[in-house]
Amino acid sequence: MNRYIALQKIVELGSFTKAAEALGYTQSSISQMIASLEDELAIRLLTRSRTGVRLTIEGAELYPFIERSIFQYKAMQEKANEIKGLETGIIRVGTISSITCHWMPGLIKGFQKIYPHVQFLFHQGDYTLIPEWINTGAIDFGFVNPHSVTNLETIHIKDGEMLAVLPKNHPCATKSSIPIEELMKDPFILLEEGHYYEPINAFHAAGLEPNVKYTIHDDYAIMTMVEAGLGVSILAELMLRRTNFDIVCLPVDPPIYRSLAVGYKDKNSLPIASKYFIEYLQEHKNELP
Repeated sequence: MNRYIALQKIVELGSFTKAAEALGYTQSSISQMIASLEDELAIRLLTRSRTGVRLTIEGAELYPFIERSIFQYKAMQEKANEIKGLETGIIRVGTISSITCHWMPGLIKGFQKIYPHVQFLFHQGDYTLIPEWINTGAIDFGFVNPHSVTNLETIHIKDGEMLAVLPKNHPCATKSSIPIEELMKDPFILLEEGHYYEPINAFHAAGLEPNVKYTIHDDYAIMTMVEAGLGVSILAELMLRRTNFDIVCLPVDPPIYRSLAVGYKDKNSLPIASKYFIEYLQEHKNELP
């Protein structure tokens, strides 16, 4: 298994030298491990070039199976720890920016009062990347919109409103809410969320097609652009808390909501630390903003 882990690190870093340093091996020993693995499989897995180390065509075909083997090995270690009564482990979770900023700090603080030795590894993504990471075993579970996934088990956590984000001098800035058709008059700045977009779905439900001028993978960058008068947007109300941008946030008419859930492949195969955290999250979801 150490040979598989060494291969994964080489692919991740693109270098034998960097992988050896990261894993605490000599470059010679890590080269011998890969050579041994290639001999065993009778397949050349890696090729070197001036730009670094990459998988061969054959290696790329095998690599998903190797990743799954590593994931299962780590899951076995977690299960062994559970059997021995240990309460330590690593929680690998996929999040979106609003969850990272406004849910995770409080959840982690409370959880670590009970399990102080558990570590967290965040992968920040979107509605496409997070399910992919779950399926490949890169993360144990992630926050998803339950309507955007088809092959995962999900546990609903909370629904949250989404608000229109306008420049301060916008003609509708003084209104108590803004009809969705009014947002058609300005360039629209879309938050990149993978293959599923709550705002776009709301426009389409109203028979409208917004003028999407910019697509950006960062909520704060969108707020900066709205502040500069480059367009309007629709963002999660949760993300609009505790910001000092010179913008106006209004409810949309009709209201737009997003649904958030925890998604995973199989609850029984979750590492024990992640299983405990999901249970803790369910118990405390009513305390979340």
